[in-house]
Amino acid sequence: MPVDGERSWPDATEWTGKIYSEGWRSGGGGTSQVIEPATGEPLALVGVASPADVERAGARAARIAPRWAATSAPGRVDVLMRACHALREHGEVVREWIVRESGGVPAKGDYEIMAGLDQLRHAIGLASQPPGEVLTPQAPGGTSLAWRVPLGVVGVITPWNAPLLFAMRALAPALALGNAVLLKPDPLTPVSGGVLVAELFRQAGLPEGVLHVLPGDAAAGRAVAADRHVAMVSFTGSTAVGREVARIAGEGLKRVSLELGGKNALVVLEDADVEAAAAAGAMSSFGYQGQACVAAGRHLVHADVVEAYTEALVRHARALPVGDPRVEGMALGPVISERQAARIERIVDESVATGARALTGGSREGLFYPPTVLDRVDRSMPAFHEEIFGPVAPVIAFRGEDEAVEIANDTAYGLTAAVHSRSVPRATALARRLRTGMVHINDVSAKDAANAPFGGMGVSGNASRIGGTASLEQFTQWRWMTAPGGL
Repeated sequence: MPVDGERSWPDATEWTGKIYSEGWRSGGGGTSQVIEPATGEPLALVGVASPADVERAGARAARIAPRWAATSAPGRVDVLMRACHALREHGEVVREWIVRESGGVPAKGDYEIMAGLDQLRHAIGLASQPPGEVLTPQAPGGTSLAWRVPLGVVGVITPWNAPLLFAMRALAPALALGNAVLLKPDPLTPVSGGVLVAELFRQAGLPEGVLHVLPGDAAAGRAVAADRHVAMVSFTGSTAVGREVARIAGEGLKRVSLELGGKNALVVLEDADVEAAAAAGAMSSFGYQGQACVAAGRHLVHADVVEAYTEALVRHARALPVGDPRVEGMALGPVISERQAARIERIVDESVATGARALTGGSREGLFYPPTVLDRVDRSMPAFHEEIFGPVAPVIAFRGEDEAVEIANDTAYGLTAAVHSRSVPRATALARRLRTGMVHINDVSAKDAANAPFGGMGVSGNASRIGGTASLEQFTQWRWMTAPGGL
């Protein structure tokens, strides 16, 4: 993609129509065009990995993994530090690809770069953690040690909504802790979620064979989950696909980390700062067109302030321009695909047909769906119980804290939530009653941090966490050694 001053990176003559597996080479699955959501125009041609390509990459990664694991922690840190430098150096190109490939506005691209750098920096710290423990021996004079060792080969399957961030969130700690990686980016965003990642680590000097980037569809994902060389699968995506990944990986008794969907509640108590809560609600539901697992999917508002809150939320929604994200001043771009746009449309239309009211928005032009506020939503409607993954804010009134908790917990999901109140102790007490893996006080529902254990309860995951020290548990395993005397 031509960007002034960056025309040679990444070199399209090397990667066009290729997969990355010990260098760029043709994939057995042929090629696939990448389409820009905002215009419908082709952006790039990428290679598609076949199941045979995945098996070959797994075997090669398994051969090189012990050498990478044996590399000193400072040696692995050096590679990650150079990857940080490369990401900063090529930030303009990376941002342009994120904008055009995923439909996000430039600020969303900047956020992914910043968050990707945070993931790399935090992974650098993981590599320097003490590797284990000296245990009390069972017999006098004996030695008992336990330490963490890499898993070997990790499969990483990422979605289209934050392609660079979600690649780095699993890839960086996995590499830092001595694993080789098979990365399968989503077919809608294989450049910003795959090609650029491969080029960043190639520039950083990561040895060939440690990272394989295998764009492809569901067949490639299934092959990664099933491959006999893969010891662990990290998957971010929908709950339905997560179940299939878990089933396939379970056949091989692999470790599985699942970060799945959410139907997240933003709870506004009657003593909340309504304007601040509405601003947080708008950001939580409309940011990146609502295409985030941590988006606010239900706004639960006390009946005493629901009218004021809804009016403020509508004002925020109407102030957000929708259009081509490359045009200055746009706040929302297109949703990712016709399939996703049709899903949003169906959920809104069915909810309105059964009694909900669209106070603003509610109809689309092609892939451009405006910020939409629904009131009069009840639990029978799809807007209440389905993950919309679009810029839609369903508002539900409640009259007491017990009712708010009961409504918030009336979902199989349990990813994140937010609670708004001028009394932080009151908000905290209510937050503790919510069945979610994450909760934020007087803030947005959509938060992420490299040093935090990210993950959900219920069908939002499988009780795994990624980020912070939780990544040590995810990407290593324990080894215990004893000896009758000293070592």
